[in-house]
Amino acid sequence: MAETNTVRRAAALPPSQRRAAIIEAVRPLLIEFGESVTSRQIASAAGIAEGTIFGVFADKDEVLSATLEAALDPQSLEDELAEIDASFRFDTRVRVATEIIQRRLVDLMRLVANLGPKLQEQAARPLAESVALTELFESADTDLRIEPARAARILKALTLSMSHPMLVGDPVPASEIAEVFLHGIAASP
Repeated sequence: MAETNTVRRAAALPPSQRRAAIIEAVRPLLIEFGESVTSRQIASAAGIAEGTIFGVFADKDEVLSATLEAALDPQSLEDELAEIDASFRFDTRVRVATEIIQRRLVDLMRLVANLGPKLQEQAARPLAESVALTELFESADTDLRIEPARAARILKALTLSMSHPMLVGDPVPASEIAEVFLHGIAASP
């Protein structure tokens, strides 16, 4: 009896789902290889033939641009922030939110650092306002000295500045960022 080799094909997907699957496979490749990632590497990571990529994307540049846009989409951050357990103490919710924000910012910085000028320009935009983070501050069981939306912006900016490698080298632990945010740096009298 002759042995046969069977090649496993990726399941047939509608074009929008195939695009999403390819984008998901490309994100870690962009972090590792930047724009030098090959269509062969993309196909291998996605478990598809190279030609399948170009059935849903015009070219590699479109794949990279779509992957960057997906990484910059704030909805996944919003969803994760909205899932923070409301039964946690307020300071714990702020620490968890800071961890989530920091993880996302560090991932984005790693991805963008490996891109060329065209895609870096595409990525250059202000941080989106966060409804979920604002709601976290609105639900505080303590009085706030500033409005919740402003608190959300400040926490995101502080987390970015205390996580950016050009400013601090290694990211400051999220717990320390949350502590500085909540209590400042002055010792209590």
